[in-house]
Amino acid sequence: MDHVDFGKYLSQQRELRGLSREDVSRETKIPPSLVAALEAGQVERLPERVFVLNYIRAYAQVIGLSPEEAALRYEEVDRAVPAPSPVQLEKERRKRAYIILAVLLAVLLLGAALFLVLSGKLPPPTAR
Repeated sequence: MDHVDFGKYLSQQRELRGLSREDVSRETKIPPSLVAALEAGQVERLPERVFVLNYIRAYAQVIGLSPEEAALRYEEVDRAVPAPSPVQLEKERRKRAYIILAVLLAVLLLGAALFLVLSGKLPPPTAR
């Protein structure tokens, strides 16, 4: 079982009881986006593990499952799935940094070109 399977399990149990994600979110005070991330097994969208365990306990209580059993199940899944290596994490950070830098550079260049055109220092492009 992985995080996706665990999320499907929660979702199925919720649906069996006729509850919507919004019902769970309202009762547990867990933001709807995090309820969706839990059910989809999207660990990267979830906060720190201690918060996730508390969310799972609250979620389980609302849908009528044993909170402690649900938390233990999640811990088993979490231990079984290897954590990303520091090298992978660093690659992801660098990739995001390059993307952000490229977007900022593009915005800066567009802003400079717009400024030059509007100030009259650069003629506007003409249609041929």
